[in-house]
Amino acid sequence: MFRKVTLVAVSALLSVAFTTIAQAKKARTIANGSWGGQHIQLTVANGSATIEYDCANGSIEGPLKIDSRGRFELRGRHTREHGGPVRSDEQSQGESVKYTGWTDGKKMTLTVTLENSKTVIGTYQLTRGAAGKVFKCL
Repeated sequence: MFRKVTLVAVSALLSVAFTTIAQAKKARTIANGSWGGQHIQLTVANGSATIEYDCANGSIEGPLKIDSRGRFELRGRHTREHGGPVRSDEQSQGESVKYTGWTDGKKMTLTVTLENSKTVIGTYQLTRGAAGKVFKCL
């Protein structure tokens, strides 16, 4: 009887250990939904993100992986906007940017840096589920 109980206990412990290891190795990603803050609105869906800033917009192609400490370094595009009408022949592919930061799943710090010139566009504080306060060019 003791041997049977020991075998069941060991089996249960191994099952828990393997489940924990599998969850730890499972890639964590930035949570879907709206993330808002001063001068920024980030929308995450289907493994990618769109961003609205004051007088600009951006995108991040997924996967939106974060490490075990909640840090991330992602690549995407940043497109400046301007006031007034958009010309019919106007096309902007935007610029390559690096999106770096940290999240705990509820709050996020996001820094946007142009890749070619290393110019920092800005660092933003976002909250999941909050509406962004963005001012578009007029």
